[in-house]
Amino acid sequence: MIKNLFYHFILLLSLSSFSQEYRLNGYVKDGNNKPIAYSNVLITSLGSSKMANGTSTDEKGYFIIENLKAGDYILKVSFLGFKAYSTRVELDRNIHFDTIILEDNLETLEGVTVVAKRPTVKRMVDRLVFNVENSTLSNDNVLDVLKHTPGVLVHDGAITIKQSTPTIYINDRRVHLSPSEVQQLLEGTSATNVKSIEVITNPPAKYEAEGGAVLNIITSKNIIAGYHGSVFGNYKQGSEFPKYSLGTSHFFKTKKLSTYINYNVNPRKDFRHNNESINFIDNNNQNTSSWETDYKRVRKTSNQNINGNIDYNINERNSLAFSTSMLIAPRDQTKTSINSLTEVFNSNEVLDSTFNTINKLVDETFNLAFTLDYVHKFKKEGEKLSISAHHTNYDFSSFQNVDTDYRFPDNTPIRSNRFQTFSSQVIKLYTGQVDYELPISGSSQFEAGGKVSNINSESVLNQFIFENDEKIEDFQNSDTFLYDETNYAAYISYSKDWEHWSFKSGLRAEYTDIKGNSLSTNQNSDNDYLKLFPSFYLLHKLNDDNKLYFNYNKRIHRPRYNQLNPFKYFLNDNAYNTGDPDLKPQIDDVFTLGYTLNAKYTFEIYYRTENNPTLEIVFQDNDDNVLKYINTNINKSVSYGLDFTTYTRLANRWNLYILSSFFYYDNRFFALESNNEITTNDKWSLYGQFVNYFSFLKDKSLTADVSFLYISPVADGPSITSNRSGLNINLRKIFLDNRAALSIGVTDIFNTQNFTKMTKYLNQDIFLNSRIENRLFTLGFHYNFGNFRLNTNKKEIELQERDRLNNN
Repeated sequence: MIKNLFYHFILLLSLSSFSQEYRLNGYVKDGNNKPIAYSNVLITSLGSSKMANGTSTDEKGYFIIENLKAGDYILKVSFLGFKAYSTRVELDRNIHFDTIILEDNLETLEGVTVVAKRPTVKRMVDRLVFNVENSTLSNDNVLDVLKHTPGVLVHDGAITIKQSTPTIYINDRRVHLSPSEVQQLLEGTSATNVKSIEVITNPPAKYEAEGGAVLNIITSKNIIAGYHGSVFGNYKQGSEFPKYSLGTSHFFKTKKLSTYINYNVNPRKDFRHNNESINFIDNNNQNTSSWETDYKRVRKTSNQNINGNIDYNINERNSLAFSTSMLIAPRDQTKTSINSLTEVFNSNEVLDSTFNTINKLVDETFNLAFTLDYVHKFKKEGEKLSISAHHTNYDFSSFQNVDTDYRFPDNTPIRSNRFQTFSSQVIKLYTGQVDYELPISGSSQFEAGGKVSNINSESVLNQFIFENDEKIEDFQNSDTFLYDETNYAAYISYSKDWEHWSFKSGLRAEYTDIKGNSLSTNQNSDNDYLKLFPSFYLLHKLNDDNKLYFNYNKRIHRPRYNQLNPFKYFLNDNAYNTGDPDLKPQIDDVFTLGYTLNAKYTFEIYYRTENNPTLEIVFQDNDDNVLKYINTNINKSVSYGLDFTTYTRLANRWNLYILSSFFYYDNRFFALESNNEITTNDKWSLYGQFVNYFSFLKDKSLTADVSFLYISPVADGPSITSNRSGLNINLRKIFLDNRAALSIGVTDIFNTQNFTKMTKYLNQDIFLNSRIENRLFTLGFHYNFGNFRLNTNKKEIELQERDRLNNN
């Protein structure tokens, strides 16, 4: 009896020992006995590649891994520039390593240094993938990477692909800001964690039908737990004012929880100096009066961007995520001052009078977005269901005060006029979306999904005039416009790969119901429509280096919400802009035929039709001598051309990127001030971008970019914009073992990127000479701390309706 009890006691003791959890700790140092901070420490089960646990060392080189079961493991310790350390560990107790020494590996350092790798370009059936991870570009900010991405043109405050503005995504999450705000955000975001840029000229059915091309920025996936932080900033000095961008980002990951937050602020002043000439014409096509205006504008902004998300892995098949994106432009930091002097000449070109206008404008914007995502992964590899719910609250308000003094040529006063305008727009957006992905086989995939969204907008305009210094509301030019839009969408998509062929096709259907109401006029504008958006892609691989492809895609561009407001917003006594609640959506059909030669050179022929494009066109009223900036549908636009891109190595330390496009653009528009005649404006144009990349020093940690941009005259609606060109030089030095980067450069060295715009047809004759601070001295820095080789779980919110909030 006692013997049996003894055996049971021994058995229980053994089981208790077997189920006990142990820890592993120690220090990691270099050959000089100095601690190696933030080295990667991984432990895997013997005979298995599956990681059991992992961590990174702290500032003292110390690490600890806890909650390990008894067993045989492989411990691996690695850090850039050192030989990896590996040892077998029989874990049956707590184990402490006094010191693990990592040996220098200069040969490995030279081979894997981040600045040593060259970006590559890969053509897929429905997109082009520009791989930049660990390349010379990964030390830039994201906007700089886009400037070097094949097919992408960044110029004059805009990002374009084939003459149209693309939609920016990050990890398939849409960035919902105005074009200028997007550039500030990307300029304040480091490219350290960017894996690749996907250029999707004709997006497949999974993507929203709204918009043109898509730029999808893919970040690397994190591997181990730890903390990663960075601070960054840049300084730009223009001819008049400095501009700053400062930010910080922080990422922390545990086994189940990942958190990310980024904050950046962009305090800046921008100066614009325009000269404008207008010839007013009578019915006999004779000049009755000419106006020459000298226009100077100073705009002060300090936009603050906050992006954050929390990802929680419930288990290996289910995850939950909460994301937020906030743009805050406070009133005391968003001010515009305009001073314009206009000289009025009579038909004999004799000075008749002058008027001077001073406009003081104050804005405030709160753009708050919140998204909740749920993802379920099925047992079948790659099969998953995604559910997303989103809310945006957009609140914009503006106040302007306009004073105008009219005088005779001898400076004798004629009269003075003053008015004030208060405007606001509040938009509430709600969406729900479901997506399903099913790999049918190793070479084919099926996708389907649906979405419903509702947008509710209230726009208010109150204008006040002054009579005998008494402020009176101008009810004729005041209004409240209510707008409600509901959109239902569904899509299916199928793709298949063979040895030499790849195919993908999809269909998206969207039904839109619109209700608009102008309270001052009691005018209702109701509309509904159902649209189908097919997509088709075919790629033939002749061999590994040569590919032929064709694709077709139909897209929609809905009017921005502020383009729908029907009231007149006066810029001064003699100019106003206005929208139209009955604007039609623009429908595009895009055909592309391309060929990639020797994996380096890509030639594309494309043809695009745009039906009912919405543009803001300036018209001169020759009877009342007023300028009208009218948001209107033009009849049709057609463009086609030949594009060429290459990213190739010329020498060991010299790479060259070329983007060129020779294209024809034909615009057919309604001349609203000329009996509504249909008028054509067309032109053949050329643009080219040439970027040279040079690397210096043994470890290639010093790099230089020398780029040149040329754009010939371009047709834009009823106007012709003059040619532009610019030469840029930028130097960048990486130091502190890739932890820090410093850059210095000059953009538009010869100040040749300013342009003129001429609008001359029938009874319209307007000329504009625009000059802004294009030539800039730039200075930038970036510093990583913590385990800076971790990669973030950064996301952006994917809702195409938010993209219509702003039209800056």
